[in-house]
Amino acid sequence: MDREYARPLDIPSLASDVHLSAGHLSRQFLLAYGETPYAYLMTRRVERAMSLLRTTDASVTDVSIAVGYQSLGTFSTRFTELVGVPPSVYRERGAPFRPGMAPCLVRQLTRPVRNREAPPRPTTLT
Repeated sequence: MDREYARPLDIPSLASDVHLSAGHLSRQFLLAYGETPYAYLMTRRVERAMSLLRTTDASVTDVSIAVGYQSLGTFSTRFTELVGVPPSVYRERGAPFRPGMAPCLVRQLTRPVRNREAPPRPTTLT
């Protein structure tokens, strides 16, 4: 999914590739990553869109198509949910980092916060 983020998500094919049922793959993915495969894919698409908005002059519509969205409205809604501002505002304001900042900090600051939608997993000490 990280490499093929612009393609449509096909859970049955993914499950078949790893020899699991679609339901079992979805449950295991949720346990491992804290979000569903669909939510994970949407986060990867928004991450890539953030990068394109920062580094290119492509229109918001072109960016949305490049990262795999069929609808500009859906892209804008999902982007706003994850980033906190619409794509056009993100492009105007840029990301909250400065040139010369350590790459690990840049990555942290520019990563969408999708996991806030996932329920917290209880921790138990035994």
